[in-house]
Amino acid sequence: MLLYLASTSPARLALLRSSGVEPVVFPSSVDEDAVLADAAASRTLTPPEVVALLARAKAEAVVDAVIATGGEPGLILGGDSMFELDGEIYGKPHTPDRATERWRLQRGRTGTLHSGHWIIDVDPASGTIRGARGRTAAATVTFADDISDAEIDAYVASGEPLAVAGAFTIDSLGAPFITAVSGDPSTVVGLSLPTLRRLVRESGHEWTSLWNRRGAL
Repeated sequence: MLLYLASTSPARLALLRSSGVEPVVFPSSVDEDAVLADAAASRTLTPPEVVALLARAKAEAVVDAVIATGGEPGLILGGDSMFELDGEIYGKPHTPDRATERWRLQRGRTGTLHSGHWIIDVDPASGTIRGARGRTAAATVTFADDISDAEIDAYVASGEPLAVAGAFTIDSLGAPFITAVSGDPSTVVGLSLPTLRRLVRESGHEWTSLWNRRGAL
């Protein structure tokens, strides 16, 4: 079984590789704002619904490209993450000013990182989709209360927080500023491995069938 990753996230890729899976990467081009606007036109979405919707959209966006390869059967994985603080949802800040503002807001506080997962079981050789399903996961993150403005400025200047949900990481430069994580830590990285394992099994496959990196076999 192959895992087709509908994402360009370096963190998700590294996480999968560290767990023995070398995915085939298919960058997913999705207008997230448009997807959310269409869904929000009828009702207000909860944070788990937001990440679930975007994860599904990303996976579905690459189905045709995966089938066009005519390659091996596998699972397409779409993922999305959002950080929730005081009922507000925060994605990637993109700009230094926005990242700085968020860090000053979340300093000394606890928020929730929501991660959405959607997999599509596909056989490119026959061009068939054999099923699809999704799950969400959440973990709380507590930030140190003694983070100085100078530390925030230096972290933002590194560029790391600009392209990650919530403007922070727990597996790189942002880790020293995090005092506690409650829940599966991989959820905060951007992909809950235990949740993905359950999805794979619910699809009728074993997680270990995806192992294809040296050291996992």
